[in-house]
Amino acid sequence: MWRIIQTIGNLFWLWTILGTAWAWFFPDHFTWFITGKFPGTDVRLINLGLGVIMLGMGLTLSVDDFKAVLLRPWVVGLGVLAQFLIMPLLGWTVATLFNLPPMLKLGLILVSCCPGGTASNVICYLARANVALSVLMTMCSTLAAIVLTPLLTKFYASAILDVDAWAMFRSMVTIVLLPVIGGIVLNRILGHKLDGVRKISPIVSILVIVLIVGGVVGATKSNIIAYFGILLVAIFILHALGFLLGYGVGCMTRLAEGDRRTLSIEVGMQNSGLGSALAKQHFTLLAATPCAISAVYHCLIGSFLAAIWRAANPEKEPEADKS
Repeated sequence: MWRIIQTIGNLFWLWTILGTAWAWFFPDHFTWFITGKFPGTDVRLINLGLGVIMLGMGLTLSVDDFKAVLLRPWVVGLGVLAQFLIMPLLGWTVATLFNLPPMLKLGLILVSCCPGGTASNVICYLARANVALSVLMTMCSTLAAIVLTPLLTKFYASAILDVDAWAMFRSMVTIVLLPVIGGIVLNRILGHKLDGVRKISPIVSILVIVLIVGGVVGATKSNIIAYFGILLVAIFILHALGFLLGYGVGCMTRLAEGDRRTLSIEVGMQNSGLGSALAKQHFTLLAATPCAISAVYHCLIGSFLAAIWRAANPEKEPEADKS
């Protein structure tokens, strides 16, 4: 059973593509998830789904994980710094050079200001990169994003729209921080009793992300058609450069090969589901369109690189930098 679950998780990129194709032809099968609310409450299903993902991340974390950050703080810090320096600047530059309409430009900037996505951990595993380091970078960038994503979005997108950074911060606290803390507390209290939940949480995360991406694609199909060419090229360039520059930073700082791959993947892959939710809640559905396309692209590029890197040294794992 565990092997089946693991195989399903490793095929995250395939489920994203299939979900997107399904939503393209049958939008109503997905749009309910981004427009609906949990019965009897005002809680949006899309926010609830992201909260479940973050809760699952919290369940995999412990105090020892935070101690591990202290053992290699500069490497983890380098990854988080690269994430929030490279991608937001790339997002603004690409959106400006392609002269995207205001809401699409805002969406591209927003997703580039989001933290690394949990899918990056799966891609790192497939690429024979440093999975432990990937998990730590994702955790730290997610926590840092509670403050940095609203501030960076406001900084880069203020000329487009008056961004309410405080409102976005409150959303980040409820969608990200509280569920992660809840997961850590449950992990601390219940420990191994949650092993079964931890094993299926990646599958739940994949399902939620596919529902979000499919919902946005289905709801913005006409906009995607209208801006099809320019959006596909612009978002591809954003992520391709993100992967490339992330790897380049690892080379310049003389990290081990496994860590270079990890840095490349963590910088190149964004939490597009979070970007979609924030765009829909604080801006417009049109602004969420680049976020949905972003999810497809970073999965495809990451999976392509993982296949190349895995084939490069199939007999052994790359050595991690011990410094």
